[in-house]
Amino acid sequence: MEIESLVRLAATIGKEVASKEALVADANGTWVKETMKALQESKLTGLVVPAAFGGLDHGLLSLVRISEELGKSYSSAGLCFGMHCVGTAVMASKATQWQQQNYLVPIAEGRHITTLALSETGTGAHFYFPQTALIAVTEDEFIVSGTKSFVTNGGHADSYVTSTLGASADAEQDEFSCVIIDKSAPGVEWGKPWDGLGMRGNSSRLMHINDVHISGNHVLGEKGDQLWYVFNVVAPYFLMAMAGTYLGIAEAALTEAKETLIKRHYAHSGGSLSSVSLLQHRLGTIWAKVERTRRLVYHAAELGDTKPQDAMISLLSAKAEVANCCVDVVNDVMTLAGGIGYQSNSHLGRLLRDARASHVMSPTTDLLYTWIGRVLLDQPVLSD
Repeated sequence: MEIESLVRLAATIGKEVASKEALVADANGTWVKETMKALQESKLTGLVVPAAFGGLDHGLLSLVRISEELGKSYSSAGLCFGMHCVGTAVMASKATQWQQQNYLVPIAEGRHITTLALSETGTGAHFYFPQTALIAVTEDEFIVSGTKSFVTNGGHADSYVTSTLGASADAEQDEFSCVIIDKSAPGVEWGKPWDGLGMRGNSSRLMHINDVHISGNHVLGEKGDQLWYVFNVVAPYFLMAMAGTYLGIAEAALTEAKETLIKRHYAHSGGSLSSVSLLQHRLGTIWAKVERTRRLVYHAAELGDTKPQDAMISLLSAKAEVANCCVDVVNDVMTLAGGIGYQSNSHLGRLLRDARASHVMSPTTDLLYTWIGRVLLDQPVLSD
């Protein structure tokens, strides 16, 4: 299916399912179950699965566009879908035949949701230095032990792509592995339900991995395949999934601004706010900010799909610039809307809370700009 058809399908799910579920999810902090179910039924959850296994065989640009559409309706829907796609991309990049049949085919058929489990409390934004242990019992049996934090889709996904230390005793700090842990694996326990200031539909929870036994079939790629996964799969897909979602937030705020100016009138004169030149100017600057950020994001995604060796700076800057854009745009629209935007549980209030998370979701905005500087200066990116 070509990209525009997929985008239209995502927009329909966003408007008919995600936007309605947003009201309940934001109020109660519940996971976006109905939206993810609709995405599975549409087979959009097979977006990045290769065609050979029944998937849609799309890349970064499609991920951005679909996450953007979902983000317009509800940011948590975009992020939950995006993290599923990132986990899927990691699986697919070096999948064995067993992994293809047991994970990629069910994902393509809409029967399986996966996600990432990378972050840890002790490593913060430096997710590429995991402390979760991978202990070799035999050549084909391993024990995983550790705790992951802020696991999107936590407790609801069917599997978790999890980073660990290298399996060998003499592995260096940056030699981590990626493994798949199934939801039903004995020893997996979940922390309390997510109760965040924003992004309340994420189910972003602590995952306790208590001596979980896995077979060699659950190890992705070669043991210690560390930085290859970070730079070639995790980073581009992760950054683009988040960039698309937060771009959707900015667009939702822009739409709110336009609708507010059109529908509101002065009682004393009957004049519309849309005819006030100052407000017209402010709306124009907001549109320009969103549009130029969108072009950067699309450009980064296209480079990642076609010339990955040239895409690093664009990919890094896309997420950082979107973070600045969505926070600034929602702030500007809150000011433009006036007091009505500050009502309890207003749409703009939710957008403001959700947008603010963009700066602290790893890689943080400050860290991204630092990495960009290192690339420009030909310095090691992960030198911390």
